[in-house]
Parts: sequence; C-alpha cells; structure tokens
Amino acid sequence: MQKFDYQDHQYSFLPEGKKWKLVWNDEFDGTELDRTKWTFRLNFWGKPFPAFTTEGVELDGNSHLKLHVVKKGDQYCSPHLQTASLTYDIPKDTENFWNFGEHVKPLFLHKYGYYEICCRLNRQPGWWTAFWLQSPSIGAHPDPKQCGVECDIMESQDYPDKKLIRCGTIWGGYGKNLATWGHRKFVLEDTPDNWHRFGVDWSPDGYVFYTDGVEVNRIEGPVSDVEQFILVSTECMGYRSDPPVPHEQLKKMELPEYFEVDYVRVFDQVD
Repeated sequence: MQKFDYQDHQYSFLPEGKKWKLVWNDEFDGTELDRTKWTFRLNFWGKPFPAFTTEGVELDGNSHLKLHVVKKGDQYCSPHLQTASLTYDIPKDTENFWNFGEHVKPLFLHKYGYYEICCRLNRQPGWWTAFWLQSPSIGAHPDPKQCGVECDIMESQDYPDKKLIRCGTIWGGYGKNLATWGHRKFVLEDTPDNWHRFGVDWSPDGYVFYTDGVEVNRIEGPVSDVEQFILVSTECMGYRSDPPVPHEQLKKMELPEYFEVDYVRVFDQVD
C-alpha cells in the first residue's frame, strides 16, 4: 500500500499500482457535524425506526467524530449517518398514489474509486458499527449492475467479544430470492492506538477490500455501475425483532460508549 498524507491529519493507505486523486472527504474538524455532507437515516423500510436518532453526535474539536449510544429510559438508540438515502426507507405519502415517500436530494453520490475510513470500533457488545455503500434503488432491477448493490466494507456485529469483522458482502437486493456474494469474517489484529483503516477499491473489474493496508477480500462481481452513497452507521441490537426490544447486552453497557471516526475519504483513480 502507498501512504497518502493529507495536511496535518492522519495518512491514508491506498492500493499500489494506481494513481489516486482525493475527490471527497470529511476530516471532522470543528465542533459541529457538516450537514452539507451528512444526513441521518431515521427510517427502516418505510417506517420510523426506534434504534436511530439525530442525537449522540459529537465532534470533539480534535478532528474526531464520536457516535454515541443514547439511553432514553429503558430504551437505546444511536446515530446512523449517510450521504444520501435509500428510496424504500422514506415513509410513503398516503395522500399520493406514488408508492414511495418524498424524494430527498442526495448530498454525495459517486461511482467507482477507493473509499476509506479511519476509526476506532465499539468497545462493548450490544450494538454494532459499519462503513458501507448503498444504492438508492437497490433491488429495483433484476440485474444488480443496473440498480446498484449494498457493499459492506466493515461491520462489527461480532466485535469486540469475538474480535471478528465482517467485510466484503455484496447484496444485490433484499428479497428472499436475491443473492449475496463474498461474505467473509476475519479476526481483527490490534494496533498500538486502536485506530484501524478499512477501505474498498471499487472498479469495473470488481471490489478489493483492505484492512490496515492488507488485502482481506476480493469479489469479481456483480459490480454496480451506478452511483452510490456512503454510510457511517451504528445500530443498537434487538430493535429488528417484533416487538422491538433492546438486546440483553445493551442493558449491561456502561455509558459513555461510542464509535470514533478520524476521517472518511474518497479517491478516484487517475491516468
């Protein structure tokens, strides 16, 4: 991997053999979330989701974003950031024959390139963190190439108790007959300061996934040929059940508990 130095911030690890140009980034400077870059996911399949919130977002003044678990009475929630939205998540306008809610203007959509996060993961079980890409129209066409995919670069459902990270999953949609590809779990090796870099090189040839400068997975396809958006997400466990109830591990959690992000960057390959 080649190092990319950016001003006085942490360096990036970029795949060798290619030239790269930074095209989008957030270093989380200052003390307020940049709302020209990020919005919140608050709904899940067209309904408000109790585990998502606009609360719990902290910029510490040292170029770090912290996404906190928030406790409200006996319930828990946490913030879920994104640069655009999934069409099917938007609650339907019942006065309109159209089957989807009001269109939300995307803040950032992009196709191909290298997508990277530098972060410290959750320290306690009971919730999980993720860095991923999604298409606004995933599953709307039989060919994932034409409607986009879900590309999971990092998910921490099995961390820290098992030290496992999920990566490389490509979802072509969410119906029972729609396939997934490339799912892998691996043991995350510790670093001296607990900062980790997770990235994917998305190109017409496929997806190559990296962790801390090491290739950890490779998938040839299907490859999305449409613009997708970025998600830096957290979710408290248990709320996808019916009825939604907090996971037992949440009740044992000691607060404060947060997911810490140093930067998110997007690079394009240049000739």
